[in-house]
Amino acid sequence: MSTFTAVQNFSRRDVLKLFGATGGGLALGASGLSWSPMAIAQGQTSRLNIFIAIGEDDKVYLTCHRSEMGQGIRTGIPQVLADELGASWDNVVVVQGLADERYGSQNTDGSRSIRKGFDKMREMGAMARAMLEQAAANQLKVKVEELKTADNRVTHIASGRSVSFGELALAASKLPLPEPSSLSFKSASEYTQIGKSRTIVDMEDMLSGKAEYGFDVRLDGMLYASITRPPVLGSDIKTLDDSQARDMAGVVDVIRLAVPKDAPSFQPLGGVAVIANNSWSAIEGRKKLKLSWSDSANDSHDSQSYLQGLSQRVQQSGKLVRQQEAENTDWPEADTISALYTVPYLAHAMMEPPTATAQMTASGGVEIWASTQTPQSAQQTVAGLLGLKPEQVIIHVTLLGGGFGRKSKPDFCVEAALLAKQTGKPVKVCWSREDELQNGYLHAISAQFFQAKVGGSSVEAILQRTGFPSISSTFNSSVDEPSASELDLGFVDVPLQIKSLRCESVKAKAHTRIGWMRSVCNIQHGFGIGSFVDELAQKRQLSTPQMWRELLGEDRLEDFEGQGFKYGNYGEELSRHPVDVARYKGVIAAVEQAVAKQGKPKSGQAWGFAVHRSFTAYAAVATLVEVTDKQLKVLKSIIALDAGTIVNPDRVHSQLEGAVMFGLSLALMGEISFKDGRVEQSNFHDYPLLRISQCPEIETIIVPSQAVPAGVGEPGVPPVAPSVTNAIFAATGMRIRALPINKHLSV
Repeated sequence: MSTFTAVQNFSRRDVLKLFGATGGGLALGASGLSWSPMAIAQGQTSRLNIFIAIGEDDKVYLTCHRSEMGQGIRTGIPQVLADELGASWDNVVVVQGLADERYGSQNTDGSRSIRKGFDKMREMGAMARAMLEQAAANQLKVKVEELKTADNRVTHIASGRSVSFGELALAASKLPLPEPSSLSFKSASEYTQIGKSRTIVDMEDMLSGKAEYGFDVRLDGMLYASITRPPVLGSDIKTLDDSQARDMAGVVDVIRLAVPKDAPSFQPLGGVAVIANNSWSAIEGRKKLKLSWSDSANDSHDSQSYLQGLSQRVQQSGKLVRQQEAENTDWPEADTISALYTVPYLAHAMMEPPTATAQMTASGGVEIWASTQTPQSAQQTVAGLLGLKPEQVIIHVTLLGGGFGRKSKPDFCVEAALLAKQTGKPVKVCWSREDELQNGYLHAISAQFFQAKVGGSSVEAILQRTGFPSISSTFNSSVDEPSASELDLGFVDVPLQIKSLRCESVKAKAHTRIGWMRSVCNIQHGFGIGSFVDELAQKRQLSTPQMWRELLGEDRLEDFEGQGFKYGNYGEELSRHPVDVARYKGVIAAVEQAVAKQGKPKSGQAWGFAVHRSFTAYAAVATLVEVTDKQLKVLKSIIALDAGTIVNPDRVHSQLEGAVMFGLSLALMGEISFKDGRVEQSNFHDYPLLRISQCPEIETIIVPSQAVPAGVGEPGVPPVAPSVTNAIFAATGMRIRALPINKHLSV
């Protein structure tokens, strides 16, 4: 059994105990990555941008600069570091990094922590190994080329003499940093950690209750805040009677928060906070508030009528965003099929709502403990609104009880900081489930229209349009149409090889805060294209996988040249992460083969299929359903993923299982609706998540690949919904084009 040491959040005093006041040991790093225990032990920020520390006790301290929310990043990043370093896993101690701009991005979303960090982590490990090997060569009086490093030791191959990392640490720390160009790296065949399943390092603490989430933070003299926020975006307090709240035992203050003057961005929405010395008094005091709200331009927002208008617009000419080959202008009725697909507003609904605790420091700064996906954004936003320098804002990242993109918007951190400054005491802000559903950042409501001309033996032309309020509207209130970066997410980037493909977008004004959610716009775009290809398959009398292969055409790397747009490719160069048609076909084949082993479905049962590329990875899903007397039962889902080189297969399998469950929740029951500008849902009774009884058997397949690492957390979600609705059609002949499914069948 592994004796792996759990994740630690170090104070300077802790580190001095570990390393001694002189900081004996090796600490190093590379450009873009900064904080480690050694930096604190030395009482300064090292010019080496410290990332790895090795103590004389032979422990290897590896900093994870990303946020852990169950996806396993505090295990994956150390695995890559430890592999290239040659560290023994049993000697590794993981350290949670603080917010620091020198890390580069710490934003833990977009399925990019390993995708963006893999090469840099390997560089970190190789640099540390080179310094240890040079120190060993000096001590053993041999050439560096004669040494081999593994299991926390550097060994002279010929003589068998070896020296531990701890024995070399101090001498190695005095050596100059090697140039990156001089480093040597392991080949894939030499990996000992990368590609090996590891239980996440936080698991024991999670299971024992020792793990610290944002809700678990306690500070001496801490106050609690419960905030009533405007029910309609843009409204403010018109009248307020807080006398009964102030009379409540335990309530110490009632504080108004300002409403943003323009786009909400990451600012608090406004409202009024009840401050108390215990959470119960804060919550109960909030119930005693008597207030009314001012008018807002969003008072009349009704999601049903809004979607009707959006659906009409996507069936009319829009803004051209991609044109492949010549535009088709001939749409004969007999050869043309069309369909409209809609997805409602959706909420993140993670188990732990946003929470943050803040206190002012003696030097006039602020210290925050938060379940945040973006410690740097929190640091910068708080600094800007409090008139501080970023370095005066210290952000401690706790474990996150789920995130899905919601906790990469640090408005809740700002609320805690503002209230701590006003009260002069530590303040914890805890959002309730009702707060999160009614005042969070929602996934956009959307409509998509598809039209195809089907010839005798092929699909000759496709026209597709999409419309949804843009995430950009959250940062610029004048934005009233999807952005190019959102259209890149599963809409313009599907590599169909047909005579004519035209993509258009239409305008859609935002009436609430729109934010990114797991898979972002791939949710609606994956549903649209995944459903329409199934409809084309019915028209062509082909299986859906066959239809996909026909539409994708020959194996190639699609570059979209000459088609009127520049593809963002999730921030990656196409040379490194190409759009590879062969990899589409690889996951299609993997799922087909798995389904073939299942046997013939029973009466009332059928399989549905969908495939999608997102976050530079390829995912295919087949789902088996049964429909009896309008009652839907999802029996099994098979999901295959090609995400290139895999660091921790255990976590990838778990992420795929989670993607299926997340996707099923959205497809079966996900809907946030508005009436008179207000969200109608309030908790899990009317915004339900997937229950155990609804969860199917899930089979996960990792397609072997030597490609560079791609995204993992999000790519499994988009094909789930169309795989279910396609299965329902195959079983019943009912074509569901408007989500959620529970509007059409009992689930």
